Amino acid sequence: MSTWIKTLAAVSVAALLGGCATSPTGRNQVLLYSSDQLAQMGDQAFSSMKEELKVSNQRVENAYVECVADAITPYVPKEVYDGQWEVVVFDDEQVNAFALPGGKIGVYTGLLNVAKNQDQLAAVIGHEVGHVIAQHGNERMSQGTLINMGSQAVGQVLAANEVPQTGPIMAAIGLGMQVGVQLPFSRAHESEADVIGLQLMAKSGFDPRQSVDLWQNMEAASDGERPMEMLSTHPAPQTRISNLQANMEPALADYQATSNRPKCK
Repeated sequence: MSTWIKTLAAVSVAALLGGCATSPTGRNQVLLYSSDQLAQMGDQAFSSMKEELKVSNQRVENAYVECVADAITPYVPKEVYDGQWEVVVFDDEQVNAFALPGGKIGVYTGLLNVAKNQDQLAAVIGHEVGHVIAQHGNERMSQGTLINMGSQAVGQVLAANEVPQTGPIMAAIGLGMQVGVQLPFSRAHESEADVIGLQLMAKSGFDPRQSVDLWQNMEAASDGERPMEMLSTHPAPQTRISNLQANMEPALADYQATSNRPKCK
């Protein structure tokens, strides 16, 4: 690839990643969509999931998950969502959970086999709510929109100048953006959500030290079947554990400062 094409691609990416907002941890963000748009998308997605997936009818486990979520959501900033969060347990073996803009939380029953207690479940729910607080969904959609626009512009320049092997060049640029931009941003989002979730669970009265135990459980449950970290949207468990431990001191201070001690069983 010629130097001028590399320069054009680099300039395009740099321009696309210029910040117009700031995340809770101080990162620059590009956010093209309004909160109302994101809430509407979240509501539509959640409604579809409730139609497509089996919703758990186990009263005890539903009450348990709702208890943990209800302890955390009051600490979500009102400008993010000021209302009653809807919490649904899906009867599915996935070891996962999610939160959506507009006050939606979903937990898969498979997670309850790995998150061994209320504190570990709070670490997951806090993490997922952290994505909503930091507007990661908005940021990812905005980033995708801009990268598509930038790729189209580069393609048009290549075609207009009759550059040979335009197809392979565009494929190389696309891979470079995925590995060099999109995947690192996804890992940054995960790490940021871990920190926000740690703060949320601690303020809610859950022991933040259990977040480390959770990720040890997650690593054991994965049986080592993970892609190399550079090509993964999620940091490796040991990376997450190190990040959590590095932010543990202020979280412990919040935990010790609150009189909240939820009893979710």
